[in-house]
Parts: sequence; structure tokens; C-alpha cells
Amino acid sequence: MRVMPLSPRLSLLLFSCFLILTFLLDPTTSSSSSSTSQPPPTFDYLKLPLLHPNHHFPPTPSEVLLSDTHRLNSLHHHRHLHRKNSTSTAHLPLTSGASLGAGQYFVSLSLGTPPQPLLLVADTGSDLIWVTCSACRNCSSRPPNSAFLARHSTTFSPSHCYDSVCQLVPHPDRVPCNHTRRHSTCRYEYSYSDGSLSSGFFSRETTTFNTSSGEVVKFRDLAFGCGFRASGPSVTGPSFNGAQGVLGLGLGPISFPSQLGRKFGNKFSYCLMDYTLSPTPTSYLLIGGGGGGPEDGVVGGAKMSYTPLINNSLSPTFYYIGIEAAYVGGAKLRISPSVWAIDDLGNGGTVMDSGTTLTFLVKPAYDKVLQEFMRRVKLPKSDRRNPNFDFCVNVSGVSRLSLPRLRFKLAGGSMFSPPTQNYFIDTAENVKCLALQPVVQPSGFSLIGNVMQQGFMLEFDRERWRLGFTRRGCAVS
Repeated sequence: MRVMPLSPRLSLLLFSCFLILTFLLDPTTSSSSSSTSQPPPTFDYLKLPLLHPNHHFPPTPSEVLLSDTHRLNSLHHHRHLHRKNSTSTAHLPLTSGASLGAGQYFVSLSLGTPPQPLLLVADTGSDLIWVTCSACRNCSSRPPNSAFLARHSTTFSPSHCYDSVCQLVPHPDRVPCNHTRRHSTCRYEYSYSDGSLSSGFFSRETTTFNTSSGEVVKFRDLAFGCGFRASGPSVTGPSFNGAQGVLGLGLGPISFPSQLGRKFGNKFSYCLMDYTLSPTPTSYLLIGGGGGGPEDGVVGGAKMSYTPLINNSLSPTFYYIGIEAAYVGGAKLRISPSVWAIDDLGNGGTVMDSGTTLTFLVKPAYDKVLQEFMRRVKLPKSDRRNPNFDFCVNVSGVSRLSLPRLRFKLAGGSMFSPPTQNYFIDTAENVKCLALQPVVQPSGFSLIGNVMQQGFMLEFDRERWRLGFTRRGCAVS
């Protein structure tokens, strides 16, 4: 895929969604392996730096929008698939869309004994953890860290097809479970909306972590998909960017935070920095207690705002929040509350998603927001037409740019007020465009993408069923 050059600010802004998560310390040695009879160490959280990969090229706005559209369609598709199977006892995980090339995060996960580091796409919109596996005996011909070498781990254990955890993943129809066979393994088959596929054995393995207190902790029963077959562009093409699998961070029972559970406080948080700043600040993904502060919601001396997470039984993986009103330049827009609500069929609502770049609003809300910006912004429209965006302005000769502020009043009374650079982006020299997109499907939902989330510490508190956010603490290095 050919990538056209962009302005430096757009290159940095759009590509802030492509981050690499690596552990602070080398997890290949354990300080506690000789004291297995002792109680497990106490710790607060895992702290992982988010690093900006300068060696990749950012996508063009057209490529970003194409990838975001694919992801949104994939999430809509699998929501309806879940609805069709809602009478089944199996809880099907949602299809990952992070591997489609939009808004990827990368985490280095150490799997097996001895630990094998693998680069995975982290995705808040899916549950399943899966890695590319190899059954090779003599693996000298394989590039280092290109796959998980199951035979080289002493703790690898395929799950049996009659294990209860096996009911949490989709299975190939052609491989029935034989309950009488001792070694009948749990087979999974994970399909993507574009026809891509990952399949193999659903298994258990040991993972190794470094904690904030410096301790090395082993989690011995991580359930994951050991994928021996992968096909299709989503999981083998260049958009996968060399990752060896996907790390699901959703709300379902087999996701990464669900499996770690109360060991890390049943919460995780992250902040996305504006990489146009110089020098580039450091940001973190935290698994466990809040962003450098205690569990009372204080980060860097500032109190965090909260809004409840909303349960949608027909989309049980997504992190839904409630929008009560939208404002542009201080004026409340005339949008019916029903536009933001989840109906009895599970349609609508608003999802907070790290794996989508831009922000999508259902069309009745999008139209009102667009009209108000067009009414209030007096700058000349750009003569450089951009088919991807409905409103672009020429800012040449403007020394101090002032644009109306977009704010969302959330359920619980909190106000989410991102800076203007989170939704007006540079698409060419002296051209800024409103980086919002309409959702035209009647059954669609709104989605807050990761560019809109920049500069906020976001805390997904699954214990208290709430989303916390603050502008403080995100720049703490």
C-alpha cells in the first residue's frame, strides 16, 4: 500500500494511535522463583510505558477513515452475530478490529517457561487473547520471537474440549468434542468480518510481569488461543504490522483484565499523549491501581471525574458510557436524549474505544454538531476539497486560532471537554478539518476514538463499574 507524505503535524497526530507497549524491566528472571511456598508478593499495579515508534509511516486520512470504517462495520457485524446466538450458553467474544490498521497499541507479553516475549495488538473492543503458535521441534529456522514455540515451554497446557472455559470461545463445526477421549483438545476458530481467520488450540500458559514495586509475578493459568493457522489480510497482511496476536482488553470473561481480576484491582488505565509536543512526553498503560495515585480517584493531585459504565447485554464486551447532552461553544445542542440512548434491542449508545482513530456520532447528533460548527466558525472554507471530511477551513494568516469548544455532558453529571486539537486536525498545509464522522446505520452506535481521548488519563474501573478521566496525570513521566 503506497503512503503519501503528510504535513508533520498530521503525521504525528494521526499516528499517535500507533504506539508500542514494552515492559519497564526484563521479565526473563524471577526474584521469587525460589520461594514458591511463601505468600505471593503484594503490589499495586503494572506500569508499562507507551512509546512512539518513529520507524513507521503514518496512514493518510483516507487510509485512516477506511480502516476505521472497516473496524466499525466489524463491531456492528459481531454485535448482531451475538444477538442471533444470545440464547446459547456460550458467550462469544467480539471480533477484534485493531488488526485492521487503525489505532493499534502494541504490548510485549512474556508467555511460557522460560518466558518468550511476543508483540500483541492490545484491543479494548475484543476479549480473546491469541498468539501465533508453532509446533516446531527444531526451531532454529524461525526468526526470533516470530511465534510462540509451544514445545519449548514446560508450562504449556492445551485445554480439554469439555473444560468449562472451552465454552467461552467459538469452535469449528467440523471438529466435534469427544468427551470420552482423554486428550480431546479445545479447538477454537475466530473469524473476522473480512474473512480472515485465526484457529488452533485454546490453552493455558504462564505469563511473567514486573510490577510497580519491582517484584516479578507469575500468572500461571492465562487462557489464550494458540493459533496454528492464520489467513486473510487482517491477521497476515501489512496492517498487522508484525504483531504475533491480539490482547483482548474487553469486559468479557476471557479478556486480559478479566482473567487478572482482583489481583490487580480489576481496573486498568491509560493516557494517549499529543505527540506533536516537543520533547515527546512519556505516557503509560497501567494494569491495576490508578495513574500514580491511590485508589480514591486522585491522580497527580487532581481529582478524577467519573461516569458510569453502562451494561449492554447484547454487546457485553464494549465499554459503553452515557451521553446526556452535547455543547458547541457553550451552546447546548437540540438533540433528543433518545439519540444517545441504548434501546430495548441493544442498538445505539456510545462506546469508548482505543482501537478506532476518529470519533463517530450517530447521524442525528452528527448533523447538529456539524451545523453548529459551520455556523460559528467564520474562517473561509478551504478550496482544497477533502472528500473524507464535511467541514474544512483555511487557517493561513491566522496568528491566534480560536475554535469553538466541543463538550459532552455525561451520565452522572461529569463533563468531557477535549481540547480543539482533538477534533480539528491538519489535513494539509493551512487546512484544518472537523475530524468527526457520521454513523448512518439506524442500529449503529456512537464511538469516541483515540484522537478524541488524547491528553486524558482514562481509568476503566471494572470493580466499581465506572470510567474515570482527568486532564492531569497524563503527562507524568
